[in-house]
Amino acid sequence: MNRLLLPFIILLSHGITNAQEKVIARQGQVSFFSYTSVEHIKAENNQVLSIIDLGTLDIAVSMLMNAFIFEKALMREHFNESYIESDIYPKATFQGTIADFDPTMEDEQTRIIKGVFAMHGVTKELEIKTKIEKQQGNYVLSGTFEALVKDYEIKIPPLLAGNIAERISVNFRFEYEPYEN
Repeated sequence: MNRLLLPFIILLSHGITNAQEKVIARQGQVSFFSYTSVEHIKAENNQVLSIIDLGTLDIAVSMLMNAFIFEKALMREHFNESYIESDIYPKATFQGTIADFDPTMEDEQTRIIKGVFAMHGVTKELEIKTKIEKQQGNYVLSGTFEALVKDYEIKIPPLLAGNIAERISVNFRFEYEPYEN
């Protein structure tokens, strides 16, 4: 019986350690902005999930595309039905690693996150400069990157091409807290 108890205790303690090394942001924020001389388009999504494994420095992000909120209902409809096709491609995901991040450091850190971003059925490698702050034992990650519409095979009708920028600015902010099973 003692032979069975020892491996179980080791396995249990390993599981507890791994849970303590993970942090989660359940309501991360992602917004994008398209600037043209004809029209500005801004949308926000406050239902983005992200998790970081502080032991391996791996990060994962998942967001529902139809959760973006626009100023005008028609913009949201066009975004989901005509451009992103959220019924076919409901999520965008990112999986990567935070380079040279020290989770024990109390000071603000600027680090590069390298990984793959998948949206609209297309996967692209990205490197994103990210500000990491440790606030009261929790982590806040924020930053900006640009996405080219053509890289994700999003078709813009020629009639509307002047209304949508070719390069979209994407901002994010995630407030992480300890992950509990």
